Amino acid sequence: MNLALWIAAGLLAAVALTGGVTKTFVPREKLAVAHGGGWTGEVGTAFVKTLGILELLAAAGLVLTAALDIAPVLVPVTAVCWILLMVGAMITHGRRGESAFVLLNLAYLALAVFVAWGRFGPESFTG
Repeated sequence: MNLALWIAAGLLAAVALTGGVTKTFVPREKLAVAHGGGWTGEVGTAFVKTLGILELLAAAGLVLTAALDIAPVLVPVTAVCWILLMVGAMITHGRRGESAFVLLNLAYLALAVFVAWGRFGPESFTG
């Protein structure tokens, strides 16, 4: 179970890192024409960059806090925050009729639920 939770957290961290780097460093105009990035053309640059920074923090919170044994309780807390982010992403993509991205975000949400449940519960770092 512990290994499965580490793998799930690692996968989510990779997704968060990729999304965070993209949203933080790629110009919004370029993101807006990318497949699945059309929503960025409807919001401000500051909003996109803020989401990117939050995703970079999520990548660190999902793995580094536990790997470095610095406040490992942040792993499930970050997973819960990721769940909220994925709900927002699903709503955004759903409104745009992008069902494939809704399903992808649902998969990320399911992984985050697993990490939150496992790290708050049976495989807590404090136990």
